[in-house]
Amino acid sequence: MDKRKLTVNGRTYEVAQADIDLSLLDYLRERLDLTGTKNGCGTGVCGACTVLVDGKAKRSCITKLSSVLGQEVLTIEGVAGEDGGLHPVQRAFVDAGAIQCGFCTPGMVLGAISLLQKNPKPSREEIRKGMNAHLCRCTGYQQIVDAIEIAAVELNREK
Repeated sequence: MDKRKLTVNGRTYEVAQADIDLSLLDYLRERLDLTGTKNGCGTGVCGACTVLVDGKAKRSCITKLSSVLGQEVLTIEGVAGEDGGLHPVQRAFVDAGAIQCGFCTPGMVLGAISLLQKNPKPSREEIRKGMNAHLCRCTGYQQIVDAIEIAAVELNREK
């Protein structure tokens, strides 16, 4: 793949030299207008800016755009199913009440997708451990664990 290109949500972009030193977060929000990825802390601690890069969860606020050129990035805008419906993880978050203010939700959803790709049948403790780098001030985390557990069942049923 060309090292000046980046694929985001299945679409390939030519990256301008002037943008190379941007964070991935700033590039997504300011250049591509993909504002679902949030800037929570700007230091890689809260997880609100989580995206998937070649299938792995990354903090986009501390990831330089130059370090992901030639790779595939998935943001919350690219998670929906082919029919435009909610991804099973998104649906589970809604059904379990794991969405309060919604600010951390995009990063949580992508973190959960990454976790479930690595471990399709996690225990509740594995879910807690797998999501411990995501901060949420509203839900108290119980609903998030419930949602991921529900999504795991649904995703395993689809296989």
